[in-house]
Amino acid sequence: MDPRIERGLLQTRRHFLGRSATGIGTAALASLLGGEASAAANASDDLGVLGKPHFAPKAKRVIYLFMSGAPSQLDMYDYKPKMDDLFDTDLPESVRMGQRLTTMTSGQTRFPIAPSMFKFAQHGQNGTWMSELLPHTATIADDIAVIKTVHTEAINHDPAITYIQTGAQIPGRPSMGAWLSYGLGSMNQDLPSFVVLTSSWSAKRDAQALYERLWGAGFLPSRHAGVALRSVGDPVLYLSNPDGVSADIRRKMLDGVAALNQQQFDSIHDPEIAARIAQYEMAYRMQTSVPELSDISGESEQTLNMYGPDVHKPGTFAANCLLARRLAERDVRFVQVFIRGWDQHGNLPSDIRLQCGDIDQPCAALINDLKQRGMLEDTLVVWGGEFGRTIYCQGGLTKTNYGRDHHPRCFTIWMAGGGVKPGITYGETDDFSYNIVDKPVHIHDLNATILHNLGINHERLTYRFQGRDFRLTDVHGKVVHDILA
Repeated sequence: MDPRIERGLLQTRRHFLGRSATGIGTAALASLLGGEASAAANASDDLGVLGKPHFAPKAKRVIYLFMSGAPSQLDMYDYKPKMDDLFDTDLPESVRMGQRLTTMTSGQTRFPIAPSMFKFAQHGQNGTWMSELLPHTATIADDIAVIKTVHTEAINHDPAITYIQTGAQIPGRPSMGAWLSYGLGSMNQDLPSFVVLTSSWSAKRDAQALYERLWGAGFLPSRHAGVALRSVGDPVLYLSNPDGVSADIRRKMLDGVAALNQQQFDSIHDPEIAARIAQYEMAYRMQTSVPELSDISGESEQTLNMYGPDVHKPGTFAANCLLARRLAERDVRFVQVFIRGWDQHGNLPSDIRLQCGDIDQPCAALINDLKQRGMLEDTLVVWGGEFGRTIYCQGGLTKTNYGRDHHPRCFTIWMAGGGVKPGITYGETDDFSYNIVDKPVHIHDLNATILHNLGINHERLTYRFQGRDFRLTDVHGKVVHDILA
């Protein structure tokens, strides 16, 4: 698209009037009054394209805990006791109904049923089923909504994770965090509106790669892309000034670069130049805000103990959950915490114990921490992966060892806070956790519901690109009102 036309499309009436009212005058006032007026001027650019939500939001921010690799719903949340009597029998063809298979199991001569070897029990006032792998999560059963009937069309990892993150299996679309940044803007001046944290994991297996496009801006202005914080060295590359460069020198350099960029912007009106100017300024402010964010020495011993011993190890899921709470506390709009290692085609019982050991206590701690600070009511927490796991075994099957293949037809996620009805289980799958029998939730429905809780009509947050209006939920999706408070 011609950048001049793109600039015109981005220049809504609200933005035009806002800039007319606060442009030159605010700049002059800022030179007299210093930082406060400057911050106010910047704030006018951080309202997002919507200016305000479509309707009153229940949530201000999102923390999305993403289990990359697809955790087994059968061994964690979707209790299927009838399978115990069918151990090592073939999955009936009437259940599979010709579903396409991955290359990992398409060559198997049979599909033997592998019941979960883990014990299940009911928890909370409404009796939510959870396995023994999740003793800490069981204590927050009354705070979460467990949805057992999420489904997708994608059967392999990369298309599936791209799909649930961006609304399309083909790369190139904006991620959910980028859509929220574009639509609602930022709630703070010193940190990005969208932050990504990637975690280490205990299961010693290869894991699917996480590509930057999963938190990218796609065709939206690049300033809306997620900023990934590292666990080793500087949280953001080149955040620290090099030796011999003082803060004053850095400031003068940025002012000079901004002036040159502004000249170029005035000449060709490319919105990406404006994004570059804003990103340089954000990086300058992050030199102070990020070190303060990462310093957990002020956290109470009680809080640290709640997250578990791994909270002291940078890059662990526990440390990242605490960091997610600190980011939410500083009004970062969207925080995504990834943990890999869930792709358990073999040796599932041993590996899933390790993975649940990584995430169980921190998940419960995050909910309790937000709750005791009065933040859970306006913070939406989402837990889940890209698809589920099969009831039939991949590879050798014994009473104590089995593997499971990819299963897109049904999987479990849970949500908490931010307008979600607590303590419920929604939807039902068949006895094999293979097909949905009640209340299906497509991933577009899930994303539509997340946007709804933030006050956004998912059909009205769009961006015109290559002659078409795009949105996160593509061409369908409906809000799941039954799970909303």
